[in-house]
Amino acid sequence: MTTSELIAAVATAPGRGGVGVIRLSGPGLAALTQALIGRELTPRHAHFARFKAADGAVIDEGIALWFPGPNSFTGEDVLELQGHGGPVVLAMLLKRCIELGARHAEAGEFSKRAFLNGKLDLAQAEAVADLIDAQSEAAARSALKSLDGAFSREVHQLVDQLITLRMLVEATLDFPEEDIDFLEAADARGKLAGIAAQLHAVLATATQGRLLREGAHIVLIGQPNVGKSSLMNALAGEDVAIVTDIAGTTRDTVRELIQLDGVPVHIIDTAGLRETDDVVEKIGIERTWAAIEKADLALLLLDSREGVTAHDQAILERLPATLPVLRVFNKIDLTGEAGGEAGDLRVSAKAGLGLAALRQALLARVGWQGESDAVFIARERHLDAIRRAQGHLDSAEAAYLQIELFAEELRLAQNALSEITGAFTSDDLLGVIFSRFCIGK
Repeated sequence: MTTSELIAAVATAPGRGGVGVIRLSGPGLAALTQALIGRELTPRHAHFARFKAADGAVIDEGIALWFPGPNSFTGEDVLELQGHGGPVVLAMLLKRCIELGARHAEAGEFSKRAFLNGKLDLAQAEAVADLIDAQSEAAARSALKSLDGAFSREVHQLVDQLITLRMLVEATLDFPEEDIDFLEAADARGKLAGIAAQLHAVLATATQGRLLREGAHIVLIGQPNVGKSSLMNALAGEDVAIVTDIAGTTRDTVRELIQLDGVPVHIIDTAGLRETDDVVEKIGIERTWAAIEKADLALLLLDSREGVTAHDQAILERLPATLPVLRVFNKIDLTGEAGGEAGDLRVSAKAGLGLAALRQALLARVGWQGESDAVFIARERHLDAIRRAQGHLDSAEAAYLQIELFAEELRLAQNALSEITGAFTSDDLLGVIFSRFCIGK
């Protein structure tokens, strides 16, 4: 890709810091560097420099680095100015770069240029943002695997196998008069089954990667005063929710991000579900049901002294049919009773009993398999593309004896997978993806 625009942005986080970085990419950097610094720079060498305003006054001093394209992050000429990290001085320096012909970079524009110039594929470009946004060490390691190309290599391997299979099918279409059954001779059905099996394995790993990236949303529900806020505090390891003996203390949803074995988990404490005339509590209960609709798992907390009451059963019956539910009996420090059925858990949020088993059960219910070192980071759009590819492979199997349909389904499966790396991606999708990146990246 060639561009006539020089872009610039502050590449470090907003706020005060010891060092701040301004990044520029595009044509015209030689003239800008001469005007700003007053001399040429040696490629890939750190130079001490004074950054000057139009009247020659020094705006700041620091380090200048020049990376001539295509050997740069974006594949274009890139200049990085490392100065002091105060927001005012960085704004002054960026303003000077704009005066010298650059324009403000859009969100994700540097990464987008790297993608368009072939320095990264789309999955790797997304991994840059995911590495920055990682909410746990495991997520950061997985994002780094995707940035290194682990996910892309899996996808490319599948695409290559589909291309090989499509070549066999196209040969059958091109030479119908030949008395040769290309597909049977080449074991096309076996190859299709092998691709489908490999795709299933990639989906399983990508699903784990999405969980590391986005985390799981677990909503705590139940009647008032069963210990939801106490359990929230016990899982979080600190007092993030108010706990009293007064039923209805929690009037609104309280959210806390915790880590379970490196997996980000959003715990959502909610207002107790009951009939009430309190206007504020009613609003809290409405928000509880809204949180339930978006959750990955509902943890129904029950009082072990009372078991499953008719009111608890009414709550269970109102939950979405597709929402997994984990029943947990609390306050066993008061009863010591087993209670519940097979699959139920017993805890004491107050005394800390049974919490280790609960944490493992929560991870299991949201689909975590505990293999973070083998996981590459993934997004929902990746999972969608893989599922669509699976659907087309299933259709291809069903249409095996109808060669034209068989060939078309293979083509559609290939296109779906190619969307992951950007080999087959609309400009509109690119705009949406990169607009969610931070400025300067």
